[in-house]
Amino acid sequence: MTRPELVAWHTGQVWTSAFCGFAPGFSYLTGTAESLDLPRRSTARTAVPAGSVALAGEFSAVYPGTSPGGWQLIGRTDVPMWSLDRDPPALSPAGTRIRFIDVGAA
Repeated sequence: MTRPELVAWHTGQVWTSAFCGFAPGFSYLTGTAESLDLPRRSTARTAVPAGSVALAGEFSAVYPGTSPGGWQLIGRTDVPMWSLDRDPPALSPAGTRIRFIDVGAA
């Protein structure tokens, strides 16, 4: 799959927060398109930047803060996924529907 095809696949569907875990604000997202079922990296990164959009298995996610991680990184967002100044602090609690957009195409 080419980079443009991956971006089109990821942005061309609606994602739903199935459950949260791993870190505050980390939502495991399931899509409406057939999963790519990508494996995690064989070695985790020691620091994945906050806002990194990633894939692993059947899920997508956005890292809410800088943390270790072994998912495949495919992009990033400046949207804060976790903020104690917001109620609720998590932007995408379970059940939230999300659509990613390619800002590079805008």
